[in-house]
Amino acid sequence: MSARTAPVSPPHDELAGPALRAFFRIADAWGLKNAEARRLLGDPAESTFYKWKKQRDGAPGRDVIERISYLLGIFKALELLFPDPTRADAWIRRPNHAAPFGGGSALDRMLSGNVADLYVVRSYLDAQRGWQ
Repeated sequence: MSARTAPVSPPHDELAGPALRAFFRIADAWGLKNAEARRLLGDPAESTFYKWKKQRDGAPGRDVIERISYLLGIFKALELLFPDPTRADAWIRRPNHAAPFGGGSALDRMLSGNVADLYVVRSYLDAQRGWQ
């Protein structure tokens, strides 16, 4: 596909508010503590995090948008794998002996701070759904 026919993604600014609102809904569903939520977003400054949380809007960078994108995929995959929302939301905190988790939880893996670990969790769930 040439550059002329490549699909155009929405401007970053158009994604910021919806992405932050979705993230905070997921954080509520998963019962994340503020420190955990900040870590999943890549440790933005506390003042920035609390501003985003209060306003549900802001101007996060590309890294934060990428992280939220992975978290949205994880959330959606869990909804598909576990039709019971309580069970889906609890999965991230349960010990897991699958190779990517080594007995820890998916949340433990995601809280490493590396965006690559969000990718690993999402890839694992996609594979469980048969989307390899």
